[in-house]
Amino acid sequence: MLESLQNEQVKYVVSLQRRKAREEAQLFVIEGWRFVEDAVRRNAPIKKVYVCQKRESLEWDSLQEMLRERKIPFEDVDERVLRKMSSTEEPQGILAVVRQANNSWSEIHIDKRSVLLILDGIQDPGNLGTILRTALASGVRNVCLTPGTVDLYNPKVLRSTMGALFSLVLLPGKRPEDILDFCRERGFSVFMGDIQGSSLYNTVLPDAPLALVVGNEGKGPSPLFRSANVQRVTIPMAQGVESLNVAIATGILLYEVVRQRSFL
Repeated sequence: MLESLQNEQVKYVVSLQRRKAREEAQLFVIEGWRFVEDAVRRNAPIKKVYVCQKRESLEWDSLQEMLRERKIPFEDVDERVLRKMSSTEEPQGILAVVRQANNSWSEIHIDKRSVLLILDGIQDPGNLGTILRTALASGVRNVCLTPGTVDLYNPKVLRSTMGALFSLVLLPGKRPEDILDFCRERGFSVFMGDIQGSSLYNTVLPDAPLALVVGNEGKGPSPLFRSANVQRVTIPMAQGVESLNVAIATGILLYEVVRQRSFL
């Protein structure tokens, strides 16, 4: 059992609460019984699980069996150590260290029904996490994130995803010009959510791979997306409302794609 706050493992896990350390190690931390169990069920690349004996629950028996089946190492820690490792005020008694996604363009499966979601400069962690969860729920698995987007492995983002990121093909840090080049080369029709768009959000979609761009909460998508050959679509609003939260707007757009293409 780990009992010392000065243990090197403890210090290492604590360091992963910082973005720079996460990026250098290509690791991140998830917390909570449901989150860890979901990660195991979705075959996430878990490096190690830490559990507090004093806070064990009935869930531990079944989870422990799954960890053994998948040969995922786990270790007991005392309550003080778990609190030190955790980023939450009231940790649930379990956390895991997970490898970051290292996906490439080649992992995006492309056919005429493929959808690529492009998140350009999304800043709020809750918005990003909600968008990722909504994407998976709507049947969209391929997601690009531009360099201006909030850290994918920010603890607030992770909590908002509810484990969805373990079933997505994620390509963070992709430049707009590279995304557009990929879309042109692979025959994607590119649409962009824009309050000043010339077409309604329920415009008839082409029978071809589709890319959907959604942009920064305040500024919208970057100029490169605006200047490219991109169809700008808008969601009509009543009562003088100027705009919607980006996560809500993305959900509406994604489920319009679902309605037209019958993913579910």
